[in-house]
Amino acid sequence: MDHGKHQAPAHYEADEGCLTTLIRIPVRIVVLVIVLPVRMVWDALVVGARAADRILLRPLGRALSWLLATLVVIPAVWLYEAVLTPLGHALLWLAAAVFVRPWVALWRYVLVPAVRYGLVVPVVWLYEAVLTPIGHGLRRVYRELLAPAGQGIAAAVGWVLTALFVRPVVGLWRYVLVPLALAASWLAEHLIVRPLAWAYRELLTPLGHGITWLLELLARGIAAVGSGLWAAVVWLVLTLLVAPLGRLYRRVLAPVGREIAAAFGVAWRIAGYISRAVGRAIAWLAWHLIGAPVTWVYRTVCTPVGHFVRDAVWAPAKRAAVGAGRAARAALRTARETVARARRDAWRALVGGPRVSEPREPGSPLARRLGVTQQAMIVPSAAPEPEISSLGEKNAERG
Repeated sequence: MDHGKHQAPAHYEADEGCLTTLIRIPVRIVVLVIVLPVRMVWDALVVGARAADRILLRPLGRALSWLLATLVVIPAVWLYEAVLTPLGHALLWLAAAVFVRPWVALWRYVLVPAVRYGLVVPVVWLYEAVLTPIGHGLRRVYRELLAPAGQGIAAAVGWVLTALFVRPVVGLWRYVLVPLALAASWLAEHLIVRPLAWAYRELLTPLGHGITWLLELLARGIAAVGSGLWAAVVWLVLTLLVAPLGRLYRRVLAPVGREIAAAFGVAWRIAGYISRAVGRAIAWLAWHLIGAPVTWVYRTVCTPVGHFVRDAVWAPAKRAAVGAGRAARAALRTARETVARARRDAWRALVGGPRVSEPREPGSPLARRLGVTQQAMIVPSAAPEPEISSLGEKNAERG
């Protein structure tokens, strides 16, 4: 029992009982039996998912991307670049030519000149030549005649209004209404305000203080009774509910939860070791039953057969195909040249033209001819040319 406590993990409590130590190994064995199939199924699913991703999903994704690019993207790009773009440019040019340019020309060459020379220029001339002098004259008339007359009229009207309306109202306010208001305020203060203030200060305030004192006493008594009842309820809840639940949690639930969590962790790791060992065994069996024979057949049979087919069949066939292609290209080139020569001859036979002399060796520019200078005659390396004119020159002279 002491040895089991000594081997316990660091996160266990130091005062765990012997019952926890005794049930730890059976619980872990039971949890391992439960967790092992789950871990093996999980590892199998992980390996299957990786294999499916590597063997099926990635090639399928590449094939789908290539198919999408070939069937959708490339035709769409070609359609956009070769059809829609020129069509859009043409429609844009047509729309500009039909809708924009006529209105621009109408605005620039019709409306702007018409408004400028038909409206703006006459209005500016009318403002500068007619309205400005009239305005200056009216301003002078206002400053020199109307303003002094208006000031005199306003002073007279103000004096009349003050004498008829303002001074009577001021006298009524100052000598009648203000004394009446002062008398009314004195009567209200001595007959109403002061008695009410005395009643509030001498009667209502002591009565309110007494009522407040009684209410405070009553509230203190109720608070004392309530605090006692609350303390009793709290003590009962702590003693009868919280303390047993705390002991149950510390002594039973926490150790059981820790043991179950630790058992699941240990069982998951052990199940991983077992699952990896089973996987290695299955991989070893698959290699020795399938992989090794297939590798041996590939290296021993397929590789020599492939080399033989490559050297004895594919290479001669490739060389023959290349030679046939070259011969076909040479034949096509010869046929094209023959057809072109026949076409030129037929055209020359139909419409005529200078005859082309037979091909001969190109003459050197230093060859001696009739009529050359003495300096060219003395060049040692100059080869003499035939002094007989060619057939083409004779025909040209006859023509």
